[in-house]
Amino acid sequence: MPRAVFALAFVLLASLAHAIDPLPFANEAEERRFQALAQELRCLVCQNQNIADSDAGLAKDLRKEVFEMMRAGKSDDEIKQFLTERYGDFVLYRPPFKASTFVLWVGPLLILVAGFAIARGMMLRGGPHPDLPGPIDDKVDR
Repeated sequence: MPRAVFALAFVLLASLAHAIDPLPFANEAEERRFQALAQELRCLVCQNQNIADSDAGLAKDLRKEVFEMMRAGKSDDEIKQFLTERYGDFVLYRPPFKASTFVLWVGPLLILVAGFAIARGMMLRGGPHPDLPGPIDDKVDR
């Protein structure tokens, strides 16, 4: 029994070893700024997580790089500009509206409009489907 407890404790502690490394923030304002910026940047490995939540190697490197750029006095816009030049607009959760991101912004609306058009066309199609029974008649003799 003690071996099982030791093994369970080892597994739990080993999983904590992979936790996100803490960074030495100068103050709470710097930490809040870092967290806000990290929430806006996409992990390029996970793609559905931001770099603050991801424990992928690239996300760890990006967190470190963002932290070092903040310490060097770079603004949030300068950091985002650097990362988009290096990795493209995909690194941003809110990419700018421009020709290369047009489909990202307008695509969902076009899909929605097309869906409504298809549904409307199906509803306005002439007559009932031949394989379906006709409408229920409420005036049945009793």
